[in-house]
Amino acid sequence: MDIVPHGVSGDTTAGGLSRLDWVIGGYGARENVASVVVALGGNDGLRGLPVEQMIMNLDEIITRLLSEGIDVLLAGMEAPPNYGAEYTARFRRAFRVLADRHDVVYLPFLLEGVAGVPALNQRDGIHPNAAGARRVAEHLWPALETLLNQLSRDAGTVPLQR
Repeated sequence: MDIVPHGVSGDTTAGGLSRLDWVIGGYGARENVASVVVALGGNDGLRGLPVEQMIMNLDEIITRLLSEGIDVLLAGMEAPPNYGAEYTARFRRAFRVLADRHDVVYLPFLLEGVAGVPALNQRDGIHPNAAGARRVAEHLWPALETLLNQLSRDAGTVPLQR
């Protein structure tokens, strides 16, 4: 199994949606993509973009992936508090609603335990440094393991063992 990152620094859900065909069609054939971790929305929140537009973009991404037979892990993000309590609550809730709607593997907040911790972030205070990335990987692993075991069940192979 190959793991191929397709994230783009500063990307929004609109940017991710615009590249979706390239991501799932790359490497010659759609059947080569078994699963996708959708970790978009953070930059929508940083820019204060409309939550409704983010929801529509993520909904379209997830719908198209599932229609191609691709399993999805949706990693939630948080919006900064400077846009107000209502915005941040709607933003946070959007990921759970989408995960429930599409019945996909869900991680509530990708940067749990890392966001806002200076020792785990680069100087910009937003992006994880090497230690923060290790913490993100540890936090992501249980959800990723669930996704991979789902793939194993779908393929009729042996699930992962810890």
